[in-house]
Amino acid sequence: MKRKIEFYRHNLSAKDKKECLKVLNSLFLTTGEEVKLFEKKFAKYLGIKYVIGVTSCTDALFLALKCIGIKKGDEVVTAPLSFISTANAIEYCDAKPIFVDVEESTGNIDADLIEKAITNKTKAILVVHLYGQMCDMRRVREIADKRKLKVIEDCAHCIEGTRDEVRPGQLGDLACFSFYATKNITSGEGGAIATNNEDYYNWLFKARLHGMSKNALDRYTKKYEHYDMEFLGYKCNMNNIQASLLVHQD
Repeated sequence: MKRKIEFYRHNLSAKDKKECLKVLNSLFLTTGEEVKLFEKKFAKYLGIKYVIGVTSCTDALFLALKCIGIKKGDEVVTAPLSFISTANAIEYCDAKPIFVDVEESTGNIDADLIEKAITNKTKAILVVHLYGQMCDMRRVREIADKRKLKVIEDCAHCIEGTRDEVRPGQLGDLACFSFYATKNITSGEGGAIATNNEDYYNWLFKARLHGMSKNALDRYTKKYEHYDMEFLGYKCNMNNIQASLLVHQD
C-alpha cells in the first residue's frame, strides 16, 4: 500500500491568519511595528536582550559571521552534519569551514575534538544544535574563552532545547534561528539573530537593510529626515507579513 508523506503540516492558527490579514489590510507590509513586536516577544521568550528579524537562517548566519569580522583567510570550526547553509555562510565570507566530527549519540559537534582543529587562523566556532538537541555549550564556551574565539549557534532546529540548564543563545555570542516551512515556528521563510551584545545589535539592525541609518518606518512615523548609508550592508530584513505569522507562535 502506498502512503503519501506530507512535506510538513504546519500549526498556523486562526489567530495567526487573522494577524496576517490585519497586516495585509494595513499601510505597512515591509519592516515595521509587527516586526518590532515579534523581536521583542522572541527576545523575552529566549531570555536574550536583543533579536533582529531577517529573511532566513542562512542570512542570519552570514550576518552573524560578518558581524564578528570573519573574512578571507579565516577559519571557522563547525560540524559537517547540518544543512548546507551552515558551511555555505562561512564560504560566503571567503573563510574556510573546518569540520569536526560529531557525537555518535546526538549528531552534534563533539566538543572534546574542537581544540585539535583550532589553528592560528581560527576565529570562531559555529555549533549546530541538531534535531532539537543542544550541544555541550558549557564546554564550547570554555574552549572559546580559553582560545579567544567567538561562538555562533545555528539554532535552526532548536528553539525550545535545553542542556545543563542552558538555552539557545545564552552562552553563544550570536544565535541564529530559522522560521522555514518545516521549523518549530514558521512564517514560510524567515530567520532571526539573538544576542546580548548591544554593539552587535546596533550593527545588525543597520546591516540587514543596506547599512542605512533610518528605515522606512523611521522615515514615515517621525519627522522626515534623509537617511545616510553608513556602511555597505545587505538586503535581508524581515517584513511585517512574515512577523504577523510569528507573533502568536512564540
